[in-house]
Amino acid sequence: MHSFTSLFNRQDWDTIVADIYSKTSEDVETALHNNKRTLEDFKALISPAAAPYLEQMAQLSSALTKKRFGNTMQMFAPMYLSNECQNICTYCGFSVTNKIPRRTLTDVEILKEANFLKNKGYNHILLVTGEANKTVGVDYINKAIKLLNKEFANITIEVQPLDQNDYELLSKNGLYAVLVYQETYHKEEYKKHHPKGKKSNFYYRLETPDRLGKAGVHKIGLGALFGLEDWRADSFYTALHLQYLQKTYWQTKYSISFPRLRPHSGGLEPKVIMEDADLAQLICAYRLLDEDVELSISTRESEKFRNNIINFGITSMSAESKTNPGGYVVEPESLEQFEISDDRSTETITAMLKEKDFEVVWKDWETFSLAPNKHN
Repeated sequence: MHSFTSLFNRQDWDTIVADIYSKTSEDVETALHNNKRTLEDFKALISPAAAPYLEQMAQLSSALTKKRFGNTMQMFAPMYLSNECQNICTYCGFSVTNKIPRRTLTDVEILKEANFLKNKGYNHILLVTGEANKTVGVDYINKAIKLLNKEFANITIEVQPLDQNDYELLSKNGLYAVLVYQETYHKEEYKKHHPKGKKSNFYYRLETPDRLGKAGVHKIGLGALFGLEDWRADSFYTALHLQYLQKTYWQTKYSISFPRLRPHSGGLEPKVIMEDADLAQLICAYRLLDEDVELSISTRESEKFRNNIINFGITSMSAESKTNPGGYVVEPESLEQFEISDDRSTETITAMLKEKDFEVVWKDWETFSLAPNKHN
C-alpha cells in the first residue's frame, strides 16, 4: 500500500538544508513573482535570503488570505482529557518519566469542561490526551466523542496515532479532524527525543496521515515542533508531506500549525531558536505556497505576536487555553503540558479581532444528510 514513506526515504536531510541555505535574493524574487509557487520556491521563501523581503511577503500573504478566506477568524479551544502517558518525550510535561499526579476526566467532568467552553461560544473543540493506550485508548476517545457530539459542531482530536479502522470508527461517531505533528522529520533526532513508548516508532507516526486519508477523515492537521531541529528543514518536509497528501487524498482538507517549544516540567531547552521574525516569515511562506491550506496559531505565542500575525495569513486561533486535564473548571491547578503565553480571555481576544475588522467564526461546517429529498 502506498504511503508517504517511499517519498520521504528519497529525501536527504543534509541536502535539503544545503539547498535552503544556498538560496539567493534572486531566488526569493523569482518566487515572489511566480503565480504558482513550487517547493523550490518555498525553499527560497523560508531561506535566510528571504528575511529582508518579509514586508513584501506579508503583504502578498495577507492579500491571498483575504481573497480565499475573507476577513474571518475561526475560533477553537483545546480540552485536555488526560495527562496519562506511556511515552518518554524529552519536551513534554506529560512524559512518563515526570513524577506528576496523573488525571483522566470522567464523563461528568468532561461535560463540565464542555459546558464552560460552550458558554464561551466555542463550537470547535480540540480533544487532547497523552498517549496511554490502556487508559485513554480508542474506547475512551470514542466514548468522549459520542458524549460531546451533540454539544459541538466540530470535534478534533490530538491523541496517539491510531490504526485506520480506529479512525473509521471515530469518524462514524462524530470525529471531524485529527492533528498529528511529526515533531521532527529528522529520524536520528526524533529517536533521541522519543526513546521509549509507542511514539518511538518514527514510521508509524509518519504514516498516520496516510491512515487518516484512507479512513476518510474530513481534515488532517500537520506540523513540526520548532526547537528540536532546524526549523527550515522541518518546515520543508511538512510542505512536502502536505503536497503529497493533497495529491493522494484530494477530498480531504488540511491545516498547518506552528508550535514552538515552550517551558514545561522537565525543561528541555530548544536546540534551535526560532525568532518571531522567523515564524512570521514561515507563515507567509506557507500561504504563498498554498492559498487554501488553513493556518492555525495557538496560545503558545505571546499576545503581541498573535495580535500582529493574524494579519499575515492565519485563519484559525485558540483563546483562553488550558493545557491540563480539567483546567477550565474541574481541576485548574493540575499540571500543564506546557506553559501558555497568551492568557487573555476569550472575550478580550474576540474584541481585539473585531477591532481589527475580523469576523469571528464559531462554526463553519455542517453535516448534511445525503438522503434523497422525497418532495422532489
